[in-house]
Amino acid sequence: MKTEDAKKIIATAIDREVEAYTFYRSVSDKVKDKALKSLFDELAGEEKKHREFLQGFLAKDASKMKFTAGHDYKVGNEIPSPKLTVDMKPLEGLVIAIKKELEAMQMYTQFANAAADVETQLLFTQLANMERGHKARLEDIYTNMAFPEVW
Repeated sequence: MKTEDAKKIIATAIDREVEAYTFYRSVSDKVKDKALKSLFDELAGEEKKHREFLQGFLAKDASKMKFTAGHDYKVGNEIPSPKLTVDMKPLEGLVIAIKKELEAMQMYTQFANAAADVETQLLFTQLANMERGHKARLEDIYTNMAFPEVW
């Protein structure tokens, strides 16, 4: 992969992380449930770290960065996306968050598959793994809220 192409891809990824950060902060400001507010604040912080990670990538050796893959329950693949509104219910906010993490995970996976060198492939695989972990956490919360009768 050419350096300029990699820079464009990383710039796009940074834009997506900023968008996710803004979304999570917005939802956190609207939600009344303290546990969900805390979760969305934490996810906003994670997206900020991702942005900073990507911004610093060109100055670092990506092969030294390691992340563990989270489990993908694929719950978000089947849930229809609600519209983002000020009257959104907490469960709807979770669905949107799951969808955003799914999109980010898929984007980074596509970038990893398109990478021509091992370092770039490793970087995007690790980012996809981080997003997969976020998605899994959100899906756990979603299933507990959407299907309380299981307990």
